[in-house]
Amino acid sequence: MASKKKSTKARLIDAALELFIDRGITDTTTKAIAERAEVNEVTLFRHFGNKNGLLIAILTDDDRLPQLGQRVIDQMSADPSSANPTDSLSQALTQYSQASLDHLTHLQNLIHSIIGEAHQAPPENRQALSQGLKQTNQPIAEYFTTAIAQTQNHSNFPPETLTSLLHSLLIGYFILQTTSDNPTPWNSQADFLSSLTTLFLKGAIVQPSTTPIATSQTPAIPTAKINDLPAPLVRDILQRAKKLGRQEYAFAYLLFATGLTPDEILNLETSHYIPEPGQHLIQINTGSIRQVPLTQWIAGKRYGSDNSNPLNQWIKSRKDEHNAIFLNPQTQPLISTAELQTLWNTLTADLLTPQGQSPTIDQAHQTWCVEMLIKGIDLENLSLLSGIPTDQLEPFAQRAKVKAAIDQASQLDKQS
Repeated sequence: MASKKKSTKARLIDAALELFIDRGITDTTTKAIAERAEVNEVTLFRHFGNKNGLLIAILTDDDRLPQLGQRVIDQMSADPSSANPTDSLSQALTQYSQASLDHLTHLQNLIHSIIGEAHQAPPENRQALSQGLKQTNQPIAEYFTTAIAQTQNHSNFPPETLTSLLHSLLIGYFILQTTSDNPTPWNSQADFLSSLTTLFLKGAIVQPSTTPIATSQTPAIPTAKINDLPAPLVRDILQRAKKLGRQEYAFAYLLFATGLTPDEILNLETSHYIPEPGQHLIQINTGSIRQVPLTQWIAGKRYGSDNSNPLNQWIKSRKDEHNAIFLNPQTQPLISTAELQTLWNTLTADLLTPQGQSPTIDQAHQTWCVEMLIKGIDLENLSLLSGIPTDQLEPFAQRAKVKAAIDQASQLDKQS
């Protein structure tokens, strides 16, 4: 049977991608794209508006950039696994990195154009690129989460951070190799990949005999600038979660009302929710054992009351017999942080922080810590609630001071 003919829109995207790869974006005209797709320019303009609209389609089309990560995983999964789990992880890192560099090389002209013209690109280009990279990262993050767990090791970073770090190193190496003469200390690409794999296996991934920076036993400790989320964005996430369903709403509410980490949320059971007169508590029984109150006021808006909130509404609506608080689409308990990450991605799709990045789960934790400090809690009590040592909460305190200074300046301006 003859294959189904591609739609006009698909042919235009294919033609644009081919020409962008061959010539770069600047040297590709809409006329050339239309001719390659065997349509007239009017058709191109009707579908995409201009050349920039085609670029956005390439960056976000499910059959192109967003599926790159999944295609690489499928190729790796087809290979026989090594008998040694650690060897398998090493092989997976090397194979994925090699495949990524090969793909970057294939897209060299396109990538150079995107970078070279970034200073004059419209905001929607950056949003499209961010969305495409986010979709690309997701299956890779899930893959490495499983691979690391099978080795009985721990990652120093959340899976999405680990994946972004890997991609940053790969893209940085590629840019240096293709724009400079002998710019790196590696004699060959194989040497670079060997160094990269060693870095991740012995630096980013900690053996069980050592103490990881952040595991299911310990909340992540901030070592860099705190990037809490602005109140309007937090309210947008909660509003979207409410529209999606009771579980989604409960998940988002729990993140911003308690500051729990994904690992702590994953281990929660319905019995860990403690409703008391005038307050609702969450019992944490792993890592830093403690109780955390569910706040009603988040980002300047009240969610719930003394008797009801999004979490207990979700628990009361349940008809299953599972103890776990959160379930997958098959009504089975969630078993990995990658599943929580997928849920978070659904809540934050197409949303951007003031830095132009997709919101992360860790930023929900940071937002809670900063908000608690702004409300007046001291560092010692915040340490008791968060499980983070007092001296390591200083970055949060500094951020809270900055926000308080901004608020004071705004109030003084109104009095002028």
